[in-house]
Amino acid sequence: MEKFTRTVLFTDTDGRARFREEDIPLDQGTPQSRLSELLPAHGLQLRRSPVGFQSSFHVTTTPQWVFILQGQMEIGLQDGSARVFKAGEHFFSADVLPEGAQFDDKLHGHCSRQAGDQALVTVFVRA
Repeated sequence: MEKFTRTVLFTDTDGRARFREEDIPLDQGTPQSRLSELLPAHGLQLRRSPVGFQSSFHVTTTPQWVFILQGQMEIGLQDGSARVFKAGEHFFSADVLPEGAQFDDKLHGHCSRQAGDQALVTVFVRA
């Protein structure tokens, strides 16, 4: 069976953001056009971030797909690791604050920044 691999940014049991890969089956449609089941979406938002943009550590308030349309987006984690997503790539941002926790910028969330020499254009699709 064919599949689509979704990169997920999530909150692990220790409260820290991490990445994992999940497969979404492409088990519908035709042999020439494999489809997943219909996934829920609750809105779409576009963003343009100029060269030099960088955020502080934060969590995702509402899980959402992030698709990179132009440029590069680097996502940094509290452990010092980072991943760069380029135009045409995506991730699913679901690193919400653990229930009952107060945000601690030394423990929770991720930071993001524009990378490279091109403005960053993204589309957010809320799940």
